[in-house]
Amino acid sequence: MPKKQMIPRAKVIKEPTWNSEDKYVRMHLKGRPVPLYAPSNIEDEGSYDVKAPQDPPSQKLKLEWVYGYRGRDCRSNLYTIATGEVVYFSAAVVVLHNLEEQSQRHYLEHTDDIKCLAVHPDQVKIATGQVAGHEKKEGKTINGPAGRKPHVRVWESINLTTLHVLGEGDLSRGVCCVSFSPVNGHHLLGVDEGNDHKMCIWDVSSDKKHHKIIDCKTSGDPVTQCEFHPKDENSIVCCGKSQITFWTLEDKKLDKKAGIFQKHEKAKVIICFCFTENGDVVSGDSSGNIYMWEKGSNKISKAIQNAHEGGVFSLWASRDGSILSGGGKDRKIIQWDADFQKTGVQNEIPEYYGAVRMISQGPGNMILVGTIRNCILQGNMDLDFTPVVEGHKEELWGLDGSVSRHQFITCGYDRHIYLWDAQSHSVVWRKEIGEPAHCCCIHPSLEVAAIGLQTGKWIVIDLNTHDTIHVCNDGKEQEECIQFSPDGKMLAVGNRDNFIYVYEVNEDGTKYKKVGRCSGHSSYVTHIDWSEDGEIIRSNSGDYEVLYWTAKTCKQETNKDDVRDRTWATQNCTLSFDCIGVWPDEADGTDVNNCSISHDKKLLVSADDYGKVNLYEYPSRQPRATGHSYPGHSSHVTMAKFLFDNSRVISTGGRDTTIMQWEVIA
Repeated sequence: MPKKQMIPRAKVIKEPTWNSEDKYVRMHLKGRPVPLYAPSNIEDEGSYDVKAPQDPPSQKLKLEWVYGYRGRDCRSNLYTIATGEVVYFSAAVVVLHNLEEQSQRHYLEHTDDIKCLAVHPDQVKIATGQVAGHEKKEGKTINGPAGRKPHVRVWESINLTTLHVLGEGDLSRGVCCVSFSPVNGHHLLGVDEGNDHKMCIWDVSSDKKHHKIIDCKTSGDPVTQCEFHPKDENSIVCCGKSQITFWTLEDKKLDKKAGIFQKHEKAKVIICFCFTENGDVVSGDSSGNIYMWEKGSNKISKAIQNAHEGGVFSLWASRDGSILSGGGKDRKIIQWDADFQKTGVQNEIPEYYGAVRMISQGPGNMILVGTIRNCILQGNMDLDFTPVVEGHKEELWGLDGSVSRHQFITCGYDRHIYLWDAQSHSVVWRKEIGEPAHCCCIHPSLEVAAIGLQTGKWIVIDLNTHDTIHVCNDGKEQEECIQFSPDGKMLAVGNRDNFIYVYEVNEDGTKYKKVGRCSGHSSYVTHIDWSEDGEIIRSNSGDYEVLYWTAKTCKQETNKDDVRDRTWATQNCTLSFDCIGVWPDEADGTDVNNCSISHDKKLLVSADDYGKVNLYEYPSRQPRATGHSYPGHSSHVTMAKFLFDNSRVISTGGRDTTIMQWEVIA
């Protein structure tokens, strides 16, 4: 007998329900019921309808500034265009930065990490390639079919309009290289990060139509750079692991010649190359060697052995025939003349900014240097290079704003703390602390900040001297959240060991005395809020519990009528009646990483797992409230908070390591 066909059951979505007797909404996360208790006066002006809609606020957000640059693992990503702006990318944003006016514009059409960039010969059109976007989650499309596929976008830099979207069906993993053909820029190549590192070439001569000319496998090994030859419309140079190859495009066919090293050492990776004014190719490799390949030849004509200690990470040819090389280990920038001889001019990037990632022509006679620590420096070979862009290097979670200044503090897994000024968009100071940091909070006195570390310790930093004035160890697991009481007289520290540690704070945050430990969560503590009177702590956990504690005794408060009418100083907890609306359909409990309210308590901002910053009216008491969503971050957004005057929102990306500043528009 034929097997009985099994018909899959339709997925049952458990809708939020309202309990009018006990006055709470029951929502479900991963099938687990979560009761969220409402204020006792919720129905004074009529019955509460759990299905009623909630409109978005009249205010909106506009991206004002991006702090960061993706230099840690990308190259060929820093150029100056016809407008005089410097163009680069961080997360899913392309930044057009006017260094003279200290202003930024942003191209925001990408849906995930941008990995490469190329400028058209007209210095106006730009191509950028991204990795695969957000996938479906539990049957739900997050960004739509096009957003999930790796692709290249060609766009116009004057008004930021998209001209072409290429490769959605041709690329499998992400785009690591893009390049326009010289002269007219009619052709565009892109290289996929998939196993075959497929190269696609498109005809983009029309701003309205495009078509693919050819695609072919380049190599089974990673490709680090691939570009059209600027002196030959039909020649392409490609390099990477164990290879440098020279391609010729004829009659929609690609012919390939591998570079021949002869007596010279063949390095494990050919990292980069540049083109001289007469069309020769100069390559740099992981052994520190620089080789010249004459135009039209696949053999080495000149060589500099051990030009750098460690790899050569970047090469740049100037119009006068000299070449600058940047070292990945020695951090040196060395000038060579046309005969491959040292000119005696060199510079060394300070260790803090990291090794050279890319050297590029800046505005005027300035040189731009991108570094592996996600910084961009400006200067020339006769003077020191100064930073124009700085950022974190590793995963970023910690963020807090000053209570009376346009300043905010960040900390991350790169073991660094930054204090930033939101008006000048600059670093006030930075400090290396030796251990990865996960959370932070500024004391109301503005004299100190508490920093929670991954090791279970938390430290206190003097904001004036930058000295560490207190160290405490609560356990061996990560500090998940840390929060001063509104008056600054107490501190609560939520740990991954399921406990909240409470401290008495004296002398404007310089002295600490342990009060006790709140024990009752069955999973790690994720968020903490203080009541305005400083008496009660509210907390969320990894298994979606909402618990309350009496701060002075560390005892759990189980009578909901004693806490439901409390006024809360903050809205960090993502699970509470006043922020139900931030949770999307079919949420699994990890969709929303953080939420926070404006200081006038009229707006609510949330940070989600899909690279979005979301803005709602506060309180947001209707399930699935309508809000405004803003892309830009490519990874999970870890934190979003208002500045003290509610004029700006600051957000941090996790793996994208990027800080974004959003202006609140009325």
